[in-house]
Amino acid sequence: MAGQFIVGVANVIALLLGFVFLVRFWGLSKLKRAASMGFPKENCVNKNGNGEGESESEGVGTAEIIIVGAGVAGAALAYSLGKDGRRVRVIERDLNAPNRIAGEALMPGGYLKLIELGLEDCLDEIDAQRFLGYTLNKDGKEALISFPLEKIHSHVVGRTFHNGRFVQTLRKKVASLHNVSLEQGTVISLLEENGIVKGVHYKDKSGQLLTAYAPLTIVCDGCFSNLRHSLCHSKVDIPSYFVGFILTNCKLPKEKYGVFILADPSPILFYPISSTEIRCLVDVPSQNLPSVSNGEMAHYLKTLVAPKVLPELYNSFISAIEKKDNIRIMPNKIMAGAPHLTPGAFLIGDAFNMRHAITGGGMTVALSDVVILRDLLRPLHDLSDASAICKYLESFYTLRKPMSSTINTLANVLHKVFSAPSDPAMENLQQTLLGYLKLGGVFSSGVSALLSGLCPRPLSLAFHFIVMAIYGVGQLLLPFPSPKRLLDGAKLLWVASSVLLPIIHSEGVRQMFFPLTVPAYYRTPPKGKKI
Repeated sequence: MAGQFIVGVANVIALLLGFVFLVRFWGLSKLKRAASMGFPKENCVNKNGNGEGESESEGVGTAEIIIVGAGVAGAALAYSLGKDGRRVRVIERDLNAPNRIAGEALMPGGYLKLIELGLEDCLDEIDAQRFLGYTLNKDGKEALISFPLEKIHSHVVGRTFHNGRFVQTLRKKVASLHNVSLEQGTVISLLEENGIVKGVHYKDKSGQLLTAYAPLTIVCDGCFSNLRHSLCHSKVDIPSYFVGFILTNCKLPKEKYGVFILADPSPILFYPISSTEIRCLVDVPSQNLPSVSNGEMAHYLKTLVAPKVLPELYNSFISAIEKKDNIRIMPNKIMAGAPHLTPGAFLIGDAFNMRHAITGGGMTVALSDVVILRDLLRPLHDLSDASAICKYLESFYTLRKPMSSTINTLANVLHKVFSAPSDPAMENLQQTLLGYLKLGGVFSSGVSALLSGLCPRPLSLAFHFIVMAIYGVGQLLLPFPSPKRLLDGAKLLWVASSVLLPIIHSEGVRQMFFPLTVPAYYRTPPKGKKI
């Protein structure tokens, strides 16, 4: 009875906030229509052209747009701009297939963006696996997170795969366009004249220093970017590392579903990346990272992590740890998107904005950004007025917020909650999340819609956090609100707000919840530059 009362209260709140969501939906519709219509200068060079200590460079032919980096974001952007008739030069540090333990999950919302870009066939021949959600496990309890796919086409699902295979198919599509050049080279610095970026200095495969010119340079060279410092506020936080390895000869408990285990000391994640392989990621705090080379990591995984693994995966888990050179480590970087507006240059992808990888939302944000930037550039015939173009493209940072801030906030909040099991208040939050998901209906589907990228609405995210907190406090007060239970409820609210509010602040409250009040929202293409 008490549980029904709590759910009833949550439903009343949902009705009261309905009007707010209608207003927000109207605002987002306007946002989409709009899309279709002194800082330090590190890694920049002066108008004389040469970086410190470099020999004189040789100039190469001009293009309309230079793209630095041909990962998921760079390759997708190059293809979409090339299909629009742009002359594009892409410079990638290494054209061999990447060998990463990240970028292996594409949420349904990201798959829809891939369709918008005409690149969905890049998943056809890489043994990509259909991905319908997660099972969340804690202390023997289980909650199912199923992506809400009932109202969309049957082929639209999440996909998991080898990152390198996906990137190579994207690059193959780029190379098929006659107006797009794809070359291997290492960009050393941006070429700047009078505060305007005119191109890049780079070394080709042979080590020769060259200069490429273009009215617009788009930097998307990934999480290890050496160019971001002059284009954004590049404060990077590394709260944890993913320890990754591949399991074989086993199956996950539920077909087409990943497994998320909330364990102490480390959350554990399993998902398929091919028809015969399962990726395991163990989240290890930065301050407690054991060494791989001396065997400490293998010992950590066997003694502290393996006992928390599901029985049907245990033997394969141990075998994978013992396999030579199978364990790899990746830093989980977090960096809010805070641009330095620079005429002639633009920054997207992980070079610009990163969230914790625990929810696998990075590629969904990247592909959403590519769609927005492509649509903003479409009305522009002439890119030569760098200052006017820079001012116009400032709208990108507001237009991207619905998708980016929703996924960023959810990822960073969930990591904080999942990675602190020894804290009683965090333990209560974990139990609250499990109970909330088990309520089913709008509660479970609402959270999974946010996670999948199908509901990029920050207000919906805030709504679920509020209702979840009310549900959690109600559970703590049952069956009778004693002083201790009241104190526990107050602690839960305090901890929840201390986790959520700083992350929302870093995303930008105004852009996230009130985009109509941001002047850049109303930017239109510069006069005289329309087709």
